[in-house]
Amino acid sequence: MVDEVRVRFAPSPTGPFHIGGARSALFNFLVARKTGGKLVLRIEDTDLERSSRESEENIKEALKWLGINWDEGIDVGGPNGPYRQTERLDIYRKYTEKLLTEGKAYYCYCTDEELETERQTLLSKGETPRYLGHCRSLTEEQIAKYKADGRKPTIRFRVPANEQIVVHDLVRGDVVFDSNGIGDFVIVKSDGIPTYNYAVVIDDYLMKINHVIRAEEHLSNSPRQCLIYDALGFPKPVFGHISLILGKDHTKMSKRHGATSVDQYRQLGYLPEGIINFLALLGWASGTEQEIFSMDELFNEFSMEHVAKNPAVFDIDKLNWINQQYMRKLDEDKLFSLAVPFLQRAGYMTVNESAERMEWLKKIVWTSREHVCYGAQIADYVKMYFKDDVEFENAETEIVLKAETVPKVLQTFLDEINKTELNGANVKALFKTVQKLTGLRGKDVFMPVRVALTGNQHGPELTEIIPLLGKEKCISLVKKSVEKAGIKL
Repeated sequence: MVDEVRVRFAPSPTGPFHIGGARSALFNFLVARKTGGKLVLRIEDTDLERSSRESEENIKEALKWLGINWDEGIDVGGPNGPYRQTERLDIYRKYTEKLLTEGKAYYCYCTDEELETERQTLLSKGETPRYLGHCRSLTEEQIAKYKADGRKPTIRFRVPANEQIVVHDLVRGDVVFDSNGIGDFVIVKSDGIPTYNYAVVIDDYLMKINHVIRAEEHLSNSPRQCLIYDALGFPKPVFGHISLILGKDHTKMSKRHGATSVDQYRQLGYLPEGIINFLALLGWASGTEQEIFSMDELFNEFSMEHVAKNPAVFDIDKLNWINQQYMRKLDEDKLFSLAVPFLQRAGYMTVNESAERMEWLKKIVWTSREHVCYGAQIADYVKMYFKDDVEFENAETEIVLKAETVPKVLQTFLDEINKTELNGANVKALFKTVQKLTGLRGKDVFMPVRVALTGNQHGPELTEIIPLLGKEKCISLVKKSVEKAGIKL
């Protein structure tokens, strides 16, 4: 019986933190919190050429931004460190010596060219590429010759023949592999750095990881890791391989499907709560109609039993809808804080604005609250307040101003706005007057005014827009729209 569930998230710091990695981290986090267990953050940086501290920082900052915190590991410490693989090389060497001494591993002197020739030969026969064991039983003379030639050996694991390797998986049930299809694999490279499949087993055992929850692409690594567990006499963890993430076209998710890193979504002004909610639904379902989940609700509801085998589809429209639900919950100050960098980038505000203008900016941002899905859309949505001219969104919108009654409506609007002190209540009264004087109702009055002021047929209430634009700008915009549409008042 497991006393405490211990899971880990062990990313390689080789680039921007991928959204798929964030989903794996989240599932581990939810399992830890649901069970009262522990989440360990370990950095797998043995790819010396591609790993960087910059990428490591990016991963940590992204996790913190998402609200995924870890109980042990990088930064927070713990009793099972170090938590970077490159700081654990002495630990791996001890176990490598054990495997070599017991004959479960051996030195391999094959060159890259020889291995590639073997690979191509197997492919030409329609066989799975694998190492055929050339160095399995070298004589002392052969070893001496290879050393004299200056060859630097790797260390390979001796895979037993004719064994069935069973991976017990929380998502897929028992998955069976044949050891004959694996071939002896490298566990230590010629530079002395352990390979992923080797180091991960030692790390997971020493860090007392008993549940390994990770992406489906690691399933093919599991038989090699199970062999190492057995060879070292370590108990195997429970595995759970979560589904691939595909684009809407059901191909592997890539840049053509949109942003792929967590930081890109943060910079676009998505909310961490929205991203978390969306990621939770990528491969997991609660069994109810509920789609909006707080982190606390996920702690209570999430379980690996409801994680699907089938690939999850990354639907950007679904993400936008979910994020919009969280956007609508923001108060005026929080929505404005989210909007500020985008307003500055668009040139709509500076770092030093007067108190009066700041209040005006807050109010115009607030008009976007029901209409935007993420922060970057706010600047585009409020651009009408900063333009001195109107751009019609399409030809159909411009046609609105061609209706026979439009000149009368717009002229009456201009006459009445000149007499009105603008605020929400007064604007409402103004439109009642326009309707009375023109004998027109509803859309026939509101739509021409909306198009003349904004160039759009949809948007915030005119009772919000008009006071924020101000009297002079409203008059100027109507006149310019009329001129652009080629109509006479």
